[in-house]
Amino acid sequence: MVALIRAGTPEPGGVWADLGAGTGNFTWALAEVLGPAATIHALDRDARSIAAQQARLRAEPPAATILPRQADVLRPLDLPPLDGIICANLLHFVRDQAGLLRRLRAHLVAGGRLLVVEYEQSLPVPWVPHPLPFARFAALAREAGFSAPARVGARRSPSSGRVMYAAVARVP
Repeated sequence: MVALIRAGTPEPGGVWADLGAGTGNFTWALAEVLGPAATIHALDRDARSIAAQQARLRAEPPAATILPRQADVLRPLDLPPLDGIICANLLHFVRDQAGLLRRLRAHLVAGGRLLVVEYEQSLPVPWVPHPLPFARFAALAREAGFSAPARVGARRSPSSGRVMYAAVARVP
């Protein structure tokens, strides 16, 4: 996961959010990349996932400050101005992807980064009901006011064998 996102986070530190963080796999990868000067707000709507993150914090202190919190990313979010947002395997669960991207942009400072990890597929399947291949993400990101996204990584998912991409778009 670190290798997949590293090129999308070239500067250490900052205030980030991991939206749809689950139990924290990408949160911990992001913490490793950003280092000790970073703060990461790790949000997920599932209370069990947040409890798992809190247990992991006690057992495996991360490289950055991680603040787990239960929140639904489809509702208004109480977050400070952010230098970056990571959405790893989140957007393919969201029907109104364009609307969410517009709302996320409002949380980012000028120059802020939106780092997305998604499957490179077009057809829906039960675990990816609203696929977001890179070309579609690029169009939606520009429509939402981001710079043209750049693909920064790719790998095969260990669970499904499908190709995943990482891409970053910035707030101008």
